[in-house]
Amino acid sequence: MPPEFNWQEIDTVLLDMDGTLLDLAFDSHFWLKQVPETLSQQRGISLEQAHKIIHDEYLAVQHTLNWYCFDYWSERLDLDIYAMTTQAGSRVRLRQDTQPFLTRLRERGLQTILLTNAHPHSLAVKIEHTALDQHLDLLLSTHTFGYPKEDQRLWQAVTQHTGLNPARTLFVDDSEKILDAAHTFGIRYCLGIENPDSSCADKVFHSHPAINDYRKLLPALQLRK
Repeated sequence: MPPEFNWQEIDTVLLDMDGTLLDLAFDSHFWLKQVPETLSQQRGISLEQAHKIIHDEYLAVQHTLNWYCFDYWSERLDLDIYAMTTQAGSRVRLRQDTQPFLTRLRERGLQTILLTNAHPHSLAVKIEHTALDQHLDLLLSTHTFGYPKEDQRLWQAVTQHTGLNPARTLFVDDSEKILDAAHTFGIRYCLGIENPDSSCADKVFHSHPAINDYRKLLPALQLRK
């Protein structure tokens, strides 16, 4: 059974991007395969060594804005992450259920806001290859505010910036830690994505309702006046 929401009590739908609207397989391939391979070649080290270096670097800044920051990684790894992302952009793919869901949300008069931790350059490349912006009312990168979604200060800033009512907002994300942060702030409805990456097995959410296909929500949304 799909999660049940009272759509009459929801005015705004906040949506993560990578894994939520886009297939996370692009980012997984880029950061876990392409970046280590490039680092290995550039430094003349084994692929195993490159993976260990990057793994340790990732862990050091996990859940901070630097984890998502192209400037940070370009400096730390001495790689042109900007150019590499641009060159790989053609691999970006929408989830198959994204467009029907966004179309129905717009038809029912709901405000749709993209809220992503992705770096602005990553966002721009992905918009270029998916035209995702045509299906959303507003696009926000947390880099604009200086805090990631894991930080309560981000939620305060976004609420002030958009004027959204947390009690009448649904937030969708593929990270349980980020959903926890939204819930702590007061976002009333939170929804997890069980299958963010088409190249990986589904994930399990323990504290929030979750779904693997937005199209399961369409019948209930159709009833919203």
